[in-house]
Amino acid sequence: MNAAARFLSPSEAARRLGTSTKALRHYEQRGLVRPARTPAGWRAYGPAEIDRCAEIVELRALGLSLGEVAQFLHGDVESSGRVLAKHEAALEDRIRQAGESIAKVRRLRANLTRDKMPAAGNLIRASRARPSIDVAFDLPWPWGGERFELRNIRALNYIIGPLGSGKTRLALRLAELLPGAVFVGLERMANGGAAACARLDADPALKTRIDDDVAALIADGATASPALIALLAALQSEDAAILVIDMLEQGLDLATQKALIASLRRRGPHARPLFFLTRSNAILDLKAVGDDEAIILCPANHSPPVPVAPYPGAAGYEAVSTCLAAPEVRARTEGMIAWRPT
Repeated sequence: MNAAARFLSPSEAARRLGTSTKALRHYEQRGLVRPARTPAGWRAYGPAEIDRCAEIVELRALGLSLGEVAQFLHGDVESSGRVLAKHEAALEDRIRQAGESIAKVRRLRANLTRDKMPAAGNLIRASRARPSIDVAFDLPWPWGGERFELRNIRALNYIIGPLGSGKTRLALRLAELLPGAVFVGLERMANGGAAACARLDADPALKTRIDDDVAALIADGATASPALIALLAALQSEDAAILVIDMLEQGLDLATQKALIASLRRRGPHARPLFFLTRSNAILDLKAVGDDEAIILCPANHSPPVPVAPYPGAAGYEAVSTCLAAPEVRARTEGMIAWRPT
């Protein structure tokens, strides 16, 4: 023992580390730490032993087992990396399972009535998601042809990513390959939505449906505008089994965006699937994402698009949240590029 160094008894070390003397003894038995001994044979923890125990306590707090801690501390860089990668995958799987459980609870709550419980078995059946629709293809440029698979397509599917991430190209490819899908681009707003107005003039029944939709949205706080009319006309298309919409919020103010997304959610779990690009936190409110909604993130580094669970800590959650902005921010920066390479 170094007489100049400060050595702690097991109880003193346990208090400093926020653990128990029993845990310290267990670490010693597993060969993770070797405390010094006093002349009388008592255990004593010097600076090196305290630092090692602090590492163990921190790794245990991350959820690693003692066996994984031992592999990490005694292994080389490669094996330690494998331990952390395995544990990361396990944590992400727990997040996914928790997300699925939360989604099921939300479905159960949504199917409860105020005054009456459903008949036996009906509640569980009603909480199940829509029949699965799948799509798989090789990603276009700017990706390198990686395989992309999307399983169990939801009623509302948000496509999000920073500028230049390829989200529009992904949307166009989905519109090409999904059965019966149609892409609705920003040209819907050309000349003040003239094409939509012409459709309404030529189809009185469609005009009546649009008028009803506008009235319902206004009752929820929306403001009528050519952009809203053009979007509603596209949403009323009877020729498409699936719609893929570029920038759902384009031209809509905050109240209208909120009324619109609330209306789309009320369509129910068996409504026609919608895919839409968005960068508005009024359209994609991460705290309000329901069980029949999905988020697809196109990362800035052009790695393949990935589904993201709407829960803090989920892989990709922070990247999604940093892509979103309030409608007033989106409005004042529309058409602007904050930075470009020289």
